[in-house]
Amino acid sequence: MNKLTRRTTLAGMISAIALAASPAFTLNTAQARGLIDEVVAKINSVINSGKSEAAMYRDFEALFNRYADVPTISRSALGPPARSASSQQLSQFSDAFAGYLARKYGKQFRDFIGGEITVEDARQVKSFQEVQAVAKLRGQSPFAVTFMVSDRSGSNLFFDLLIEGISLLKSERAEIGAMLDKNGGNIDALIRDLKSAG
Repeated sequence: MNKLTRRTTLAGMISAIALAASPAFTLNTAQARGLIDEVVAKINSVINSGKSEAAMYRDFEALFNRYADVPTISRSALGPPARSASSQQLSQFSDAFAGYLARKYGKQFRDFIGGEITVEDARQVKSFQEVQAVAKLRGQSPFAVTFMVSDRSGSNLFFDLLIEGISLLKSERAEIGAMLDKNGGNIDALIRDLKSAG
């Protein structure tokens, strides 16, 4: 597995923290921007809280557990094999995937101390809302972060994140796919590996 870069790590932290919000019937641009404003404020607060790395990791994990629509995200990350998985396997994979994301991205908070994410604009794109932000990290040029927000599940949900045009969800799907291939397509073996990965 390639070493995490600060940008891909930031993408993972944002997506893990920001994947759910309040109920809605028809998501509009103002609601989508409000959701991302709230998420960004929480991320900035944790990153710059001055807490120890261990305490920041716990905060991150708590935010993830509170806001993430883990079953939907994990099913998408598993990809086509999710269609043939049993409900028990999907539930176990969802739990393992949640822990994997928390470990993979939550341990990287130190690299983002002093950084900030700012929401700049929002617009409707087909059936979802696109919220554009800029991330400013120490020692790096500012870069674009684009949130994809939808209410198709019945709640306002962040369903993907683009870092300079690269989809985090597709990247994670590739990671999970590689792990599944390594296990010969065995979902139970993938779940066991995922419990210690990240």
